[in-house]
Order: sequence, then C-alpha cells, then structure tokens
Amino acid sequence: MTMGRADRLRRPRPRPHLPRTDIMSTSAEQPERAAFVRAEGVLVSRGVLSAVAYMAAHRPGFRERGLRLLQTATAAPLFAALGQRDRALGNRIAHLPLRDMSEDRIAVLAEEYVEDILRDKVLDTGVELLRRLRREGFHVVVLCEGIDEVMGRLVRSLEVADDVHANRLEYKNGRATGKLEDPVLGGYEGGRFVRDYAAERGLDLARCRAYASKGPDIVLLSAVGEPCAVNPDYTLRKAAREADWPVMDYPA
Repeated sequence: MTMGRADRLRRPRPRPHLPRTDIMSTSAEQPERAAFVRAEGVLVSRGVLSAVAYMAAHRPGFRERGLRLLQTATAAPLFAALGQRDRALGNRIAHLPLRDMSEDRIAVLAEEYVEDILRDKVLDTGVELLRRLRREGFHVVVLCEGIDEVMGRLVRSLEVADDVHANRLEYKNGRATGKLEDPVLGGYEGGRFVRDYAAERGLDLARCRAYASKGPDIVLLSAVGEPCAVNPDYTLRKAAREADWPVMDYPA
C-alpha cells in the first residue's frame, strides 16, 4: 500500500447510522417480490473468523498482537459450538478481538482483507444466482454475518444486490468496543429480520424467496414461500429433505 492511499483512507469519514431496514436500492419503486440471501456460504466461502483473525494479526505491538490472536483462537471453538444454537451470540464473541482498534485502522485493514483475500473467495455461481434473481424481477436483499466494513464493502462492490445488511461494530471515541450493534444478524435473528422487512414494505412473504446454507437459517428459510438450501450443512440438509425444500450444491 502506498502512503498516498493510506493517508486517503485515514481521513475522518462520516459513518452513517441507518436502521438496517432502510432501503438502499437505487430504485424508488416498492418491490413486489424479494429474495433474501445469506452471503456466507451462498455468495462467499469465507466466514466471520477469517476477517477477525486477519485484523488481529495486523495489530501493532507484539504483545497486543499475540493477545488478540489468542483471543481469536479461543473464540473459534465457541463460535463453532454456538453455530447451530445461538449464532448471534457466536458472532458477538467472534468480534471481541477487535476491541480498542481505531475505526480508521479497521477501515484500512478491511479494504486490504477484501482486496487481497476475500475477493478470491467469492463464489461465481452465487454471483450468477443473484444476477439471475434480479433479472427475474426480485429485489435482492443480502444478509451478512460479517461486519459492514468487510462484507458490506465486498457485496456492494459486486453490484449484485439491491439492499445489503451487515453487522455493525460499535465505536466509542473512534475506537471499537468489540461489541456489535443490535440487532445482530445471524442464525435465528434472520427470520425476524425478514418478517420485519416484509411488513415495512408490504411484501407478501409467500411470493418471496430465501437462500442460505447453515442450520440456524432454517428460521429465515421458513419465513418465505420459496426457500432454497444452498451448499447446506448437515443440519440444514436434513431439514430441507424433511421439508421438501430444493437444494443447490456448487463448488465452495
């Protein structure tokens, strides 16, 4: 990274605090049908912990770096254990190692991570799926468990969604507290998000679609009339088979 680029990224930037249900589409028309897509597993193969580990590894100071990497390593089994039960809590724990990092530093590292690592993990079939949904007239809403600085940046750059909702880090005095702002997107919260989103926009969920890959996303998928399990884990694959939902498998 050149100094010019770093200086540009470190300039103070206004950070919008919009409710997650604000429409971010360029279209002024109310959508008639929406397709809700969980980014992790459908659009990208990397999860939350990869980004957190990258940022922890680039913290200044050997002692601080080692402490945060250890914290990330400790969070990994907890995140895995909570993954099928309370994914929102798992996401909260996963982001604790970012505590006390400056907002500007996180912005710089997030861009580096997206461009150097995450962009290569984008699933081409997932990108084409979202493009096809938009061609068919669906208002595509992407839900991300990762933070907006990372996943929001990536998804918006792909230009495959009308609306992007990602978790947001809480900042105080320009530094991350390690906490996520409520509501935390992940797992069972997805179903509530979809119902609230539809109610605010007058959408008929029976005509909407949803795509997800993890067991806790059963609630999200159950909220719509046309659910689809994509690259599902064991729990979701079993549920999809029992509910007779379609399943998509493609290289991840």
